[in-house]
Amino acid sequence: MKFYLILALLAVQLVPAAAQTKNTPSKSLTINQVKTANGVLEGTTAASGIREFKGVPFAAPPVGDLRWREPQPVKSWTNVRPAKQFGPRAMQLPLFGDMNFRSNGVSEDCLYLNVWTPAKTAQEKLPVLVYFYGGGFVAGDGSEPRYDGESMARRGIVAVTVNYRLGVFGFMAHPELSKESPHHASGNYGFLDQSAALRWVQQNIAAFGGDPKKVTIAGESAGSMSVSAQMASPLSKSLFARAIGESGSMLNTGFGPLPLAEVEKSGVAFATSLGANSLAALRALPAQQLLEATGKPGTQRFAPTLDGYFFTEKPTATFEAGRQARVPLLVGWNSQEMSFQALFGPDQPTPENFTKAVQKLYGERAAEVLKLYPSTTAQEAEQAATDLAGDRFIAYSTWKWADMQAQTGGQPVYRYLYARPRPAMTPEMGNATAGLAGGVVKQPESAPKAPPARGAVHSAEIEYALGNLSTNKVYAWTPEDQKVSEAMQSYFANFIKSGNPNGAGLPNWPATKAGTDAQVMRLDVTPRAEQEPNRARYLFLDQLVTK
Repeated sequence: MKFYLILALLAVQLVPAAAQTKNTPSKSLTINQVKTANGVLEGTTAASGIREFKGVPFAAPPVGDLRWREPQPVKSWTNVRPAKQFGPRAMQLPLFGDMNFRSNGVSEDCLYLNVWTPAKTAQEKLPVLVYFYGGGFVAGDGSEPRYDGESMARRGIVAVTVNYRLGVFGFMAHPELSKESPHHASGNYGFLDQSAALRWVQQNIAAFGGDPKKVTIAGESAGSMSVSAQMASPLSKSLFARAIGESGSMLNTGFGPLPLAEVEKSGVAFATSLGANSLAALRALPAQQLLEATGKPGTQRFAPTLDGYFFTEKPTATFEAGRQARVPLLVGWNSQEMSFQALFGPDQPTPENFTKAVQKLYGERAAEVLKLYPSTTAQEAEQAATDLAGDRFIAYSTWKWADMQAQTGGQPVYRYLYARPRPAMTPEMGNATAGLAGGVVKQPESAPKAPPARGAVHSAEIEYALGNLSTNKVYAWTPEDQKVSEAMQSYFANFIKSGNPNGAGLPNWPATKAGTDAQVMRLDVTPRAEQEPNRARYLFLDQLVTK
């Protein structure tokens, strides 16, 4: 495999004044300067003492002829390059009104990462966390405050957030793209961006005091799917030592990957709708025009692709055969990943309506589903619909990933169920509801107030896990929330450092290994291990998947 981002140096270090080249304008590097393979970066130091480097390029801007190509090497620079503000976020529509960005607008020129490090020298060899954002492969950014790396850095970890291409720019396949590719592949550019960032980390993170042999990749939702994708890909599986997945995987999921020919057809249809009858014409279109076209009704989603290059086979097949990254995995999902309305629509949550919905979805197998998700009262129907909707959306595919890694990965798997509901919103928020991607969606004051969530909704755990409750001003955090965050972040930090989440003062988190009964850590105010409660549900859903 020839990957264009590989450069001559295998590692870089902070260098003394005597080793400076004539291209370096200063006589010696300051505490806020780091020499990377491509040149010197100058960041800032936070009040906590954590050094921050933002907007660091890890690949050439994917613009012009580089639109829809795998990421290319960064051009080196001679002067000191400022790394004090976030780079632009990937092209995306404002799909989630609840996302909060610190970057300055959107751009095709988006392949930047951010580093937070507690290290003062390049000799410290600290563990590294590389985090991929969520957002359905159509939105998100490494600048979002909930992913901020300072809190993890204060725990002795070099934290990195990574931008990757999204939507039509990150996942469109097309026959002409496949033809021009040396790998006869197209699509998956967003995944290739992540892989390029991991190669940048291998080459450069020592300069920031990190250990390239102790890299943990992590993410939530689409970011979690990305972690499982990098584990499955032959391009990436040797670039990290541990993995964390929060609610999402590419195993048996409706998100793909889809066959290349199918995604190519979608690409041709999209191009035709824009009057672009050639790849050159497509590349000539303004990025904003392409982006806006994706928001038109009826436009197909650009899904991850079974391209024969990034994915050489279905991820489930990779894991079943044990060909994935054989690394420790910490993985789980939340207790209320989807609302009951996803099944009921406008209908009331009654046992009768639940039965109707299940019969419509499962036909002759509906009786089996109703046995696994029982409901005899309205309250039970609401909970059963919540559970089934969440399993269908993301819980089952995440379970499949955990189960496969435990069976064939040869390393411990630490499973969790995150169950802490968010507290009430602050009074300043008025009438608002939690959004699927995090944050809030404002409602008219006259609209009925939404009932409080009974469980932990999708994405609710991010600020807790990364120690960033203080960055979210929406909720009235309580001492109990702080307690949950302290425990969860401690588990995550321990895992990043050693591959084992356990540590002093924490309830024991048992690992799942092949041939043993799975145990799950229920993460709430009082964390506790319990036997996996819903295995029968997931085994049934597993039967329905077309192999």
